Amino acid sequence: MKVLVIAPHPDDEVIGCGGTIAKHILEGDEVYLCVVTKAYPPDWPEDEIKERRDEVVRANKILGIKKTYFLDLPTVKLDTIPQKELNETIAKVVNKLRPEIVYIPHGGDVNNDHRLVFEAAMVAIRPKPALAIKKVLCYETLSETEWAAPLAENAFMPNVYVDISGVLATKLKAMSEYKSELKEFPHPRSLEAISALAKVRGATTGVEAAEAFMLMREIQV
Repeated sequence: MKVLVIAPHPDDEVIGCGGTIAKHILEGDEVYLCVVTKAYPPDWPEDEIKERRDEVVRANKILGIKKTYFLDLPTVKLDTIPQKELNETIAKVVNKLRPEIVYIPHGGDVNNDHRLVFEAAMVAIRPKPALAIKKVLCYETLSETEWAAPLAENAFMPNVYVDISGVLATKLKAMSEYKSELKEFPHPRSLEAISALAKVRGATTGVEAAEAFMLMREIQV
């Protein structure tokens, strides 16, 4: 089975569904990653930009991701890209891979890149006769999902949980490669906070650790 994870920024994939990715791979599935944005000079130094790309490669190796597609659109500037162009850029990856399961960011996140990628992904994965993706799920991203304005349309209301008790250590090891993004606890983008959320989601469902998702669509055949 082919699985595609669409991440607005490097590390979103690990924070949101790193454990689930590891489980897919253990079960024999092929997991692909699409990283939509990239840092750019002069806002970021060239050596930092290169290091971020290397961090993705190292994290991918730990999780077992088969291939990553880098779209290299400007981070925190996706609102300068025409929506049609963003839709089509993501759709090219979807149409090439023809995945059966797709994971995308939550549409209510505080980060505008996340919201725009959510909207573009939902366009790119529309069911068509030659492309009927079986399942679409939104993941939560610490420091983005929980910081959204407290409005009904922004609420993350999980209805799917994946037991990651056996692979939580793998998720944390992969996240440890994103040294440029990690913060000190109690910042939500810390290993302690990521582990704590996994344990809370696990306690919600009676397991040691879990990741939570919102099911957008499922086609049963």
